[in-house]
Amino acid sequence: MKLSDDEYDKKNNKPIAVLLGIATGLISGFLASHDVNATYIFLGILIGTLISLKIDGIHHLLSLIFFIATLIFFGGSDLNLIILAICIITSAIDEIGNDNSYIYKKSKILKTFFDYRFTMKIAIFILSVLGLINILNGFSTNLGFLAPETIIYFILFEISYEIARIRFRRYL
Repeated sequence: MKLSDDEYDKKNNKPIAVLLGIATGLISGFLASHDVNATYIFLGILIGTLISLKIDGIHHLLSLIFFIATLIFFGGSDLNLIILAICIITSAIDEIGNDNSYIYKKSKILKTFFDYRFTMKIAIFILSVLGLINILNGFSTNLGFLAPETIIYFILFEISYEIARIRFRRYL
């Protein structure tokens, strides 16, 4: 995701951005179709990005199309709309905050918070802890909370995003 966006925005390399966007859509669609927890995260990010008007290039549009097509092809899961709404709202907050220069001028803490998009991380953490509590109490995660390991996968996803950002800066 990050590489596609940077190729498009910073290097103006649209063909590579498009290829990376398509790959992102296919991979995230495949993952989302095979794990409901991934569905919440990727669909939340996708719709949150759409709401915050951050889908601003052909690479984003093709990523969206390939994500939805892959999800339809492999089939999705039944979703808890409240959990999905939490993921969408927190993703949108992160995206809007990330581009808000007013916030950046007001507080270094808020700048760091939105630079690293902590709103959704906190939500995923809480939903994963609630999922763990459900399991420890003998309930299933079908009550709508996320599986406990979801926070680990989400953090790994975020680490890879940051590695891509650092690598791209060196690439420039």
